[in-house]
Amino acid sequence: MADDVKILGMPAASGRWLMVLVGLVIQLCLGAIYAYGVVRVPITAYFKSLGLAPTAMDMTWPFIIFLLCFAFTMPLAGPYIQKVGPKKVSMVGGALVGIAWFVASFATSPLMLIPLYGIIGGVGVGIAYGCGIAVAAAWFPDKRGLAVGLTVLGFGFSSALITQINKFLLDGGMGIMTVLKTFGVAFFIITIVLSLFLAFPPAGWCPAGWKPPAPKAGAAPGANLTRAEMTKTSTFYGLWLCYTIGALAGLTAIGIAGPVGQDMLKGAGLGVPEATALITTLIFPFALANGLGRPIFGTLTDKLNPRNTALITYVLIIAACLLIYTSYASPTAYMIGFILLWGCLGGWLAIAPTATASYFGTKEYAKNYGLIFTAYGIGAAIGGIVSAQAKDLLGAYQPFFLIVAGLAVLGMVSAVFLMKPPKVA
Repeated sequence: MADDVKILGMPAASGRWLMVLVGLVIQLCLGAIYAYGVVRVPITAYFKSLGLAPTAMDMTWPFIIFLLCFAFTMPLAGPYIQKVGPKKVSMVGGALVGIAWFVASFATSPLMLIPLYGIIGGVGVGIAYGCGIAVAAAWFPDKRGLAVGLTVLGFGFSSALITQINKFLLDGGMGIMTVLKTFGVAFFIITIVLSLFLAFPPAGWCPAGWKPPAPKAGAAPGANLTRAEMTKTSTFYGLWLCYTIGALAGLTAIGIAGPVGQDMLKGAGLGVPEATALITTLIFPFALANGLGRPIFGTLTDKLNPRNTALITYVLIIAACLLIYTSYASPTAYMIGFILLWGCLGGWLAIAPTATASYFGTKEYAKNYGLIFTAYGIGAAIGGIVSAQAKDLLGAYQPFFLIVAGLAVLGMVSAVFLMKPPKVA
């Protein structure tokens, strides 16, 4: 059967990589929502020109609401990916993302951004996000971590690409609200057209010559669990907790990269203009680390197992936090520390979906991963609030990194004892 299946006229062995490419480009459009940190600066300036005085928290709430809507729409969309197929679900979600960017251009206050950008955009991303991942996981039982990692690479790298396009358009004289409209139209068209190509393999298909590996510690147990069966296992709770910690550490790092950079670079003797310029320049390698972390840790998950790969991320998070804490006036510590933190966040967005398929099978994969993805939502909500309030809560940003290091230790303990193949009767 493997030799008879074609993808756009190509043998499945080579044509299935087109599914990864399609998913990657769709994720680039969906992940643009993460460029909020870039567009919020000119949007804030626009609101001020209207006579408003938005606070940092006022401008943070649209992003927090987006993350919550994203995370909690995922489990609701999962069953429909299986029932009606990834094509239609991705088209609906992608259309909403494009609409969100377009209608956000009509906002005249931070409060208006919450429904226009946060709710519509978050729901749209939540609907579409799992489609390309589920398709990649189905077509690549032999290289699942790599395929999923490459697919979600688009989501992680998107902010770097959108940052450059946004700068180009603004430098060219385009107003920020026109920029939002332009992105909205582009994302609407691109996601709908590319979604037409998404499809699952025929039932029972597998790559020619490939056989499922024998069960071993940390590898696939050879069972397909329903969502109800999955939630009765300690593996589910272990993976959920570990994912929450990984998301919290990474998303908070993204949220405080700017102000922490100002603190650290000021301590190194740089003035505000020089520090701001350097931080802006570093956003690209940070985003690149976030994107590349997905295929890298996805491949490690294939070769090692989810638990061991999770432990690697926690070791790196601890190392990054201690480096930043102990060298708070070092530009090098800032660069290395945040590259590691952004990379580990990207890693978890490959480890978690790969682990879900490995531990609980692919029959109800979209439903199962949708529920596990709520861990990302919890980590995102806490991380978003902390990133906006960390200095007020702790008096300074520096102590926060010891707290994150402590959470990573908790993650290591949880991974050791809970992240293992569930016992299936």
